[in-house]
Amino acid sequence: MSIATLQDRVRHQRDELPVLYGDVDFDLVPERLALGPDDESDLPGHVRVSRAELLADDELVDLMTTATMLGDVVCDAYVCLLPDLGMQRLIEMVRVACREGLDAVDDAPGELVRFIAAMEATPDWIDRDLVERGARADRVGAALIAPFAIRGAFLATFINEYAALPMAITGSLSDKRAAQRVNETASFFATTVLPGGMDRHGPGFEAAAMVRLMHSMVRYNALRRSTRWDQERFGIPIPQVDQMPAGLIGSFLLAAAAVRERRGFTDVERAQIETSRHRCFLLGLPQELLPTDPEGLIRVFLARAATLRKGFDDDTCGVLVRATMAAHLRPDRSLPNRIGEAVERSFSTAFFVKVFLNGDRERATEMGVQLTAADLALVAVTTPFILGRVTTVRLLEKLPPLRPAVDAYVTRLLRHRLRSYGHPEFRTDASTYRHARTSPPAEPAAT
Repeated sequence: MSIATLQDRVRHQRDELPVLYGDVDFDLVPERLALGPDDESDLPGHVRVSRAELLADDELVDLMTTATMLGDVVCDAYVCLLPDLGMQRLIEMVRVACREGLDAVDDAPGELVRFIAAMEATPDWIDRDLVERGARADRVGAALIAPFAIRGAFLATFINEYAALPMAITGSLSDKRAAQRVNETASFFATTVLPGGMDRHGPGFEAAAMVRLMHSMVRYNALRRSTRWDQERFGIPIPQVDQMPAGLIGSFLLAAAAVRERRGFTDVERAQIETSRHRCFLLGLPQELLPTDPEGLIRVFLARAATLRKGFDDDTCGVLVRATMAAHLRPDRSLPNRIGEAVERSFSTAFFVKVFLNGDRERATEMGVQLTAADLALVAVTTPFILGRVTTVRLLEKLPPLRPAVDAYVTRLLRHRLRSYGHPEFRTDASTYRHARTSPPAEPAAT
């Protein structure tokens, strides 16, 4: 697929789905796009590539501007059945289709058939053999590191008002809803790296379908029901360019390490990249946003930041950040879980400040994230145990006779983590939307 083909996809969204995109001007450049040389963007000041250099790459800028207006027509069309079928029915049909096949869905609508078929059509540019190998490597991090860093990674999605607004208008402002969203995110990534997780009937395939469904519900409600969504400012809700950083954050960290060490990806790292690419494909991302080389991955990440206008609105970003920091992620408040929660909160806070704010604690404080001396002390005490266990497991995995037993241990631990995350619902709370125009009655709030 070329950039021109991608641009054609964007322009045809109005024709393919006028009920949702009929009022959208796809030739309009939304305010969120910072394309001028003097515009203030989200690009960090410490990166080695200058904003001017990124903006001079016309093809890269075209990719960012195009993906900023790209939704998910195949899933959006299914969600447009919401007024007739209701949210619960839409969810039930997707779950049945993923677990038992489309033939098991009574009166499956054509929109559902096309949605699932699009996910089944794994493209030639995905190497399935590498995907499984990468998933095995990623299971270690998902089981042993992610539970202590997921809150910090989630916070990174809230530091820009242009990207964060969809979450703010979907009922995610309370501590309880924030906890649910963090655990759903952790659950999604964990299921995709289980053995066979992204196979056709694997739990990761279903989780990806549910995430797409949730995103399309947000898109539908924002465009048709919300009085807060201003297309001239924000463009399309949850565009593909905003899904890319979340889907590729692990790949970006691998790429940054490879570039820093002036090398290419190792065989295992390349497999991990392919796992991320397959996960992103299931979420609907186009190939152009999913490079396979370290430099390419870094450039798409930085280009997205360089073309995203800087903005931190406290009523949107600040509220989301504070709700996420206050959320209790563990299943109960027993003593072991209170201790685990304290360690996780400190570790996630330090991870967020170091990775996403380049250690700028003053900026973190302005956002509502306090990295205290107690946090640093707790991180210093627990990091050797957390990272030491990861190092030990990875060393043992290099011994062929021990590899099956080590992977079985990691997989059991990952399944235990999944149980602690609870049952993911992947819903939006439609009662938070205010009608922007004549539209069907709002769905009842999800429980």
